[in-house]
Amino acid sequence: MKSTFFQTPFFLSLTIGIPFCIFKILFGILTIRVGESNVSGILQAVGYGIIIWATADLLMNLLRALLDINGRGTSIEFCTLAQTGRIFHVPMVFLAVDTVITFSIICFVLWSGWIIRLTLVESYLWNFATTLNLISLSLVGLYNELMRYEE
Repeated sequence: MKSTFFQTPFFLSLTIGIPFCIFKILFGILTIRVGESNVSGILQAVGYGIIIWATADLLMNLLRALLDINGRGTSIEFCTLAQTGRIFHVPMVFLAVDTVITFSIICFVLWSGWIIRLTLVESYLWNFATTLNLISLSLVGLYNELMRYEE
């Protein structure tokens, strides 16, 4: 199958990478918030660590998208885990692990009830990330099916 817009680093960063970073950052904020209410320095430290990790991933996604728009390739992966995977020559495996972690974060925030601790602005960010991610997944699925009929 030929390369399409749906496979470009710009599209993937915009619709998967950046929303995943938003979920991680919000999870970090929630972890800090829960740590403060439970007087748990460990949870607060973990929350700050998650925010630092997610911010690094966000910067990587923004850089990849920008370089793609300018027609320049890069050896930068979409996230820190995938970048680590390059060391072992399996960045996609590590990217898949990052995806599992992010989906687990989403499920945890929903099922733990932490979602109600989001402020109004944070809720809008969560909903924006969810909408962007799910609609893009639907568009890619639709595009792939249409391409099957053109072959």
